[in-house]
Formats: sequence, structure tokens, C-alpha cells
Amino acid sequence: MGQDGDKPGGEVADTRIGGQARRHARLGLEAGRVAARYVGRRASGRQDDGASGASDLVRALGGLKGPIMKVAQLLAAVPDLLPPEYAKQLSTLQADAPPMGWLFVRRRMATELGPSWQDHFEEFGRTAAHAASLGQVHRARADGRDLALKLQYPDMVSTVQADLKQLRFFLGLYGRYDRAIHTSEVYAELAARLQEELDYERERRTMRMFADMLASTDGVRVPEPVEPLCTDRLLTMSWLEGRRLNEFADAPQEVRDQAALRLFHAWYQPFYWYGVIHGDPHPGNYSLAEDGALNLLDFGCVRSFEARFVEGVINLYRANRDGDKELAVAAYESWGFTGLSREMLDVLDLWADYLYAPLLDDQTRPIQEGTTEGRRVVVHVHRELRRLGGVKPPREFVLVDRAAIGLGSVFTTLGAQLNWHRLIEEIMGGFSVEALTRNQKRALQQAGLEPADAGSEEPATG
Repeated sequence: MGQDGDKPGGEVADTRIGGQARRHARLGLEAGRVAARYVGRRASGRQDDGASGASDLVRALGGLKGPIMKVAQLLAAVPDLLPPEYAKQLSTLQADAPPMGWLFVRRRMATELGPSWQDHFEEFGRTAAHAASLGQVHRARADGRDLALKLQYPDMVSTVQADLKQLRFFLGLYGRYDRAIHTSEVYAELAARLQEELDYERERRTMRMFADMLASTDGVRVPEPVEPLCTDRLLTMSWLEGRRLNEFADAPQEVRDQAALRLFHAWYQPFYWYGVIHGDPHPGNYSLAEDGALNLLDFGCVRSFEARFVEGVINLYRANRDGDKELAVAAYESWGFTGLSREMLDVLDLWADYLYAPLLDDQTRPIQEGTTEGRRVVVHVHRELRRLGGVKPPREFVLVDRAAIGLGSVFTTLGAQLNWHRLIEEIMGGFSVEALTRNQKRALQQAGLEPADAGSEEPATG
């Protein structure tokens, strides 16, 4: 274990709250300047250099340790919210951040488990195995077991509140000139989910729920929480050995296909059978064990949905499959869209066609065949939504669309080739509102969780 004289080096090891606050404010101000410059140019009709502006914004945000970086990633993945050049640059931001030093870790661990915290462990890694936007993970050993300890950075509650204020300002500024997507529900949903991610007690319960939901799913593993060593800001769980998915880009095709198949089941089964999704599917949240099992590593961004919402997702899929316009309208109305014009319906259908296309093609194929068509669809839909006065998506859409795009990106990274149509038909086949409601109630109750709020009380209009 460490000695009191150990000194972490460099700015990343500065654990003084005042220093962190000043650094955060400085970088946040720069990000705000870039965003304001972009919006100001577009609002005044001047040409914006999208590539350079977007690069400036990424450089500013990339230095932030905290939730604003996660917000940027989320915004980039909400379809059609940002201009393509900005979405592309923001999507390159990595969740990994420079780890904090050993003195920081010692103080934080003492705060969570008491001054004798080291007595709980036979070994404790001083260097973080993984550092992200809200906390960092250390590897340890206790009672003969390898453990992962997810330790939250200090003062994250106030940091989240400050970052959400910046987000509200940015979305409001952006919305003054581009009304393709009304952002009030986007903000409400991101704010709710970010604040939930700070609650490690909730994440512990969610981990238990996923273990229950996926208990019979072959080749999928969920860590086991070690409750005596958990607090609301420290999550201790079994260590799952494996390599991150993005390390398998050059693996044999059958290895990548098997990993994608297991990820498909691990994501879609909870959604269609329990109304629960993992809202942050990216390669860093999964690893592959030596025996081919898929390890699920993070459960902070998880949301439950009412059965009627999931039914609408299935109905829209079936409407696209069968060419049933009336069923498509019923699906949109079940989500709270009202007064949609025929033109607006056509635009929404165009986006739905693009999202569902891989699931409707009954053959073995990659999840996405090239990016040119996807970019063309995004640009066209954005232009049409703006021309028609914009649309306010229901809150639930924010995470579902974001997760669907993120999941597709993981499948693309793997280069997987599967018959996505047959897989989704099999999972959807036994759906019923009654069964999902019953399954969800049982899963949430056993985990000690409450359903997510229903979303906006205001209807979504077009």
C-alpha cells in the first residue's frame, strides 16, 4: 500500500477542489465560446467553417473531466440534433480521461470505507485500470477474489449541475436558429439520466437486475456486486477478465460474429421482454473473455419504459415490414405525437425506414453497408424537419435512438455479419403488453428499483 509521501505528478493529479473548479470553468468557457461562435455565424447568415469549428469544440471538451464530456457524446449520438460535421467530431470523444493520482484515491477510499479501508483488501492497484468521465476503476483483491472498484470523483453532484446549466444554455442558443428538433425534452431526458448515473447504489441494483434478466442467456456475464464494500459513490464488483471489443477488429469473422450475436441478445432481450435498455452501448462497456463470453461492465445509463412504448417500437417495425401506414400512425400516436401532417409523417417514415432497414433484410449482412446513404438520409430529414417547423420528440426517444445508433456502431466496429431480421423476429415473436408489464414489475421489484418517469406530460406535436 502507498506511503503518505507518495506524490502524484502533473495537472491530472491535482486533487484540490478549487484547482479542478478553475480548470473546469476555463475549459467550459472555451467550449461555450466555440458553440456561441458557431451559432452566431449561422444565425447571421455567414458561412461557418464546420470542420475547424467542430475541431475547436472537441479540443475544448476533450480536456474536461466530468459529465460535460459524456453530454457531448450523448448529443452527438441523438439523430439529427447537431449538424453532421459537429456530430462526427463529438462522436470521437473518448470516455477515458486521465486518472487521478494515488493521494486522491487514498482520500476518496477513506471517505467511503473509513480510515482503515486498506484492511479490507489483500491487494489494491494504485494505478487506475480505467478512468472515465464520472469516476475511475481500480483492480483489487479480497477474500481470494479479484475485484473491480468503481470510485466516483469528488463533488460530482455540483459538477453535474454546473454542466447541465451549460447544456441548457447551448441547446437554447442552438434552438434559436435551427428548430428541426425542439430540444426541451432532449434536455429533460439527458438531465435525468446523468443524475441517475451518479447514484452507484442504483447502479448496484441495476446490475443485479441485469443478472436476473440475462440468467438464461448463453455466453453473457454480469459482474456480481460485493455489497459490504459498496456505497452510493463506490461500486465494488467481481472482476471480469477480458479484452475490450474494439481490440477484436482483426479477429476471425466467426469470433466477431459470435460476439455481436451475444451483444444483440444482451441488449434486445431486456428491451423487448422487460422494457429495459442499456442506454450507453459502446465498445468500452463490454469485453470478451478468452472463452468467448461477453462481459457487461457498466450499468449506469439504464432506463425502463412502459409497455405501450415498446409496443409502439414493435408496431412501427411491423408497419415498415408490411407497408401498413395506419399501423405506423398508431405507433406515433401511442408515443404522444399529435396533429402530424402527411408531410411530417413522410419525413418520420423516412427516418424509420433507415433505422429499421437492416432488421427488415432477410439475409446475412453487415448492420450498415457504407455511410454515404446514411449521411444523405440524415441531411435530408434534418432539412425537411426544419422546413416543416420541427418536431418535439418524446423523452423516451432520446435514449432509444441514441442507444440504437451506438449499438449499430459497435456492430460496425466488429464488422459482424448476421441475419439481423431473423434475430429480431425471434426476440419479438412472443411479445405482449401483459407479459412485458408482468416481467418488468417482477424484475424491478426484485432489484428494489422504481420505474422511470413516464416522460413529458405535454403532447409531442409536429
